[in-house]
Amino acid sequence: MEIDDSLYSRQRYVLGDSAMHQMAQSSVFLSGMGGLGIEIAKNIVLAGVKAVTLHDPKQCETWDLGSNFFIRKEDVLSQRRRVEAVCPRVAELNPYVHVDMSSSAMDDNTDLSFLREYQCVILTETRLSLQKRVNEFCHSQQPPIRFIGCDAYGICVRVFCDFGEEFEVSDPTGEEPKETFIQTITQDNPGVVTCMDNQPHGLQTGQSVVFREVNGMVELNGTARQVSVLSPHSFAIGDTSQLQPYAHGGFFVLMKTPKTYRFQFSHNPFLKSAHQAPLQIHAAMLALDTFQEQHSRLPNIGCLQDAEVLLKSPKISDCFPCLSPSLQASVNPELVRCLSRTARGTLPPLAAAVGGLASQEVLKAITGKFAPLQQWFYLDAIEVVKPLQSVSAEEFFPRGDRYDGLRACIGESMCLELHKLRVFMVGCGAIGCEMLKNFALLGVGLAKSSGEVCITDPDLIEKSNLNRQFLFRPHHIQKPKSTTAAEATHDINPDLHVDAHLNKVCPATESIYNDSFYSRLNLVVTALDNVEARRYVDSRCVSNQRPLLDSGTMGTKGHTEIIVPNLTESYNSHRDPPEEEIPFCTLKSFPSVIEHTIQWARDKFENAFVHKPSMYNSFWQTHPSAEVVLQRMQAGESLEGSFQVIKLLSRRPSQWEQCITVARLKFEKYFKRKALQLLHSFPLDTRLKDGSLFWQSPKRPPAPLDFDLKDSFILCFISKLDLSEEAVTRILSDVNIPEYRPSEKVMTDESAKKPDQIKMPLSSEEEREAITQLEQAIATDKRLQLSPLQFEKDDDSNGHIDFVASASALRARMYSIEPADRLKTKRIAGKIIPAIATATAAVAGLVALELIKVVGAYEFESFKNCFFNLAIPVVVLTEPATVKRTRIRDNIYFSIWDCWTIFGHEDFTLSDFMNAVREKYGIEPTMVVHGVKMLYVPVMPGHSKRLKLTMQKLIKPSVDRRYVDLTVSFAPEADGDDDLPGPPVRYYFSRNGETP
Repeated sequence: MEIDDSLYSRQRYVLGDSAMHQMAQSSVFLSGMGGLGIEIAKNIVLAGVKAVTLHDPKQCETWDLGSNFFIRKEDVLSQRRRVEAVCPRVAELNPYVHVDMSSSAMDDNTDLSFLREYQCVILTETRLSLQKRVNEFCHSQQPPIRFIGCDAYGICVRVFCDFGEEFEVSDPTGEEPKETFIQTITQDNPGVVTCMDNQPHGLQTGQSVVFREVNGMVELNGTARQVSVLSPHSFAIGDTSQLQPYAHGGFFVLMKTPKTYRFQFSHNPFLKSAHQAPLQIHAAMLALDTFQEQHSRLPNIGCLQDAEVLLKSPKISDCFPCLSPSLQASVNPELVRCLSRTARGTLPPLAAAVGGLASQEVLKAITGKFAPLQQWFYLDAIEVVKPLQSVSAEEFFPRGDRYDGLRACIGESMCLELHKLRVFMVGCGAIGCEMLKNFALLGVGLAKSSGEVCITDPDLIEKSNLNRQFLFRPHHIQKPKSTTAAEATHDINPDLHVDAHLNKVCPATESIYNDSFYSRLNLVVTALDNVEARRYVDSRCVSNQRPLLDSGTMGTKGHTEIIVPNLTESYNSHRDPPEEEIPFCTLKSFPSVIEHTIQWARDKFENAFVHKPSMYNSFWQTHPSAEVVLQRMQAGESLEGSFQVIKLLSRRPSQWEQCITVARLKFEKYFKRKALQLLHSFPLDTRLKDGSLFWQSPKRPPAPLDFDLKDSFILCFISKLDLSEEAVTRILSDVNIPEYRPSEKVMTDESAKKPDQIKMPLSSEEEREAITQLEQAIATDKRLQLSPLQFEKDDDSNGHIDFVASASALRARMYSIEPADRLKTKRIAGKIIPAIATATAAVAGLVALELIKVVGAYEFESFKNCFFNLAIPVVVLTEPATVKRTRIRDNIYFSIWDCWTIFGHEDFTLSDFMNAVREKYGIEPTMVVHGVKMLYVPVMPGHSKRLKLTMQKLIKPSVDRRYVDLTVSFAPEADGDDDLPGPPVRYYFSRNGETP
């Protein structure tokens, strides 16, 4: 199968071409089309395996509607088999994947030889004894068939992997090695490497690095050395005492080495990294397996006798006799009772979360990319059901509708609360589609219960979205994401009420998403891909005291953050360090890594095709009459912005031949003259004041490039012209290349910013040419307009990425930097966030679990933030950060969630406001600020007179403004102390909160 770059573009950055090709040649067998099975099917078909066989002998039931998002009510009424119902809908997800189905029964007597045609077998909803039999068969094959067993019983899920006796992984972490520059290398035993500028190397003892471009100790170049970490900035590399002394420069790169993993096919291994929680779940689920084998059923909902049978099952010590005595405890009875009560039920978000992880294991099994699970994974949602144990058993009994599986876990009352929920979700991309699916299965926002899911997204669907935004199909391309997602979600649950908007959530839309809008909400969910938007939505949630559920992914990594009023910190309570900008002088003259040359090429694109044409058009919008401009120019008048405009006008090409001439001159300027100028200003032997060489790492001396029409990076543009190579050669031979003369001063200050374009005077020739151009434009009625190009990374026909890739590669060659391939260039230039459906499904499931807790107003200890990396794999659940309370004085405290309020009226003065604060909150205000405007600062001249002015005159509110938030400082407890900050004080312009 040929890889469709436009469909798999984001995923290719996660897996790489080699893994993608392996998937395109692999077949998978997946048994069980319940909630967990359909999640795995969705994810691996979106990923692009060659073929998937879906297996399930069961018929559709009403129960399935609450867990399988591809089963419809008509499938239940017609008593279709589950696999028959879902197979065509799964196949729609990806036209490049062949999806087949099987409904034959599979039991202890089934001949398993048919499995030999598959590279991976996944079993869900399968008895443990059959799992063991299939696993043993797969393990015995040569080569072994990779086996994955997955189970979801109510609040507990597990995954088991067996990839054979020896399974080689080409890239255990998937992290891209970075180049780290060297400060020094000692000539010693062991030799110690220190990183430049105390950069953290990020290495671990036992890993190996490869050295490049080292001066002096040249024997290291191209060799691999195993490291022993000494500090975050230094490490030992063995004996260097017999090597030449280190002089300067060089860098090292982590060397990726394949790793072999070994698997057992026993389903009861000793867990080496034993922790109490997974051991408890493992033993409890093995007890449940025993119950199923003995009774041929799961425990009945609410049946105390069945729970007691499970409690008499094996202890942890029976399951793991090798454990230390401290861990050989009985199974947690609370966990067992919760598992027994919910085992027949389903928590769709939990299935989504573990389905994402299990799907990633499938991709690992096929490709050998990333470290596989060894060998068990457990996840439970006991925090969801623990507070419900006192609820009557009748709450959990089935009622014959689509929510019976969910009801068995959380009860009828909680289901009704979910139905009444009013949710606002910002963003309908990958996470948004997954969240809508979870809303539909949970019954969030049903119209008949006055609930609602409001979603908004201004974007249109692109082909690249189809790889992970599973609600969209090819015929939806260029349709709005929000309305399309709403229609698709309605197919999953017709009772769901989704109000779809096409707006961006930002200050410009606060008239739509105002306080009144937020006051009607129960919670807000973000499904965004940028920090700025998250921060804004978070500020609105804090201002309006609304819970916020946030999540995000980058490749195989994902995070969730739960923000609850008065309990947790908000998103804005913590800030990641800002992304370091590349210094302007580095981009202009001293690139050292490929990211620098890519950014330089991207800047050239923006300047030539976006900035200059936009500036040109702006000038003519200000001066619409070319005749008037011509008259003023002929009169010698200087017009604002005329320099750049006249320069463009005099040089703009109107024929392909002129374009080629301009390109040839640009090549000479960027890739030859620039190098000559640098080497003229700083010859190779130039030394700094301290005697060190100027041209040493990370600075690289450039080498001038000679123009060669046969160069592949130049030919890629010629192929886009409607001209023959002979014609191009003829045009180029006539181009006059001016003689090089050194002139330009080279900037070396790394703190310097990019200067504004210097307004140099036009030469008389250029001015005459510009006037001639203007005269011709007037004579021919030619429009004085250009068409700026917006950089579009996903359209391979427009040449944008080709321009950046070629320019970057030429500049990299000029500076002896290893060039990047087109895929890497596209990712960096387009600021593309790598993405894969497995991680998206997992974060959405984890967020939806927390949604249930928010709806139930659970205690702080129940909430969980999560960080995971499916590549390693690791899943870390932590409690959210508690809200910090700041003391003003005595027993007066405030947090980010606090907002003091003062109600005024039309004649309310600033003095009245300060008196009201003093009387209501018992503290003396000293300073009042509105945004960036200082309303009252005692030390400022004339501010005492402001006390008599009305608040309306000082603030000048808009007609629809009901209140403003003011920053107020307070008098310190002791003289000499600084003024104390307080919470925002919300001032209403009238006593009833209405604008006068």
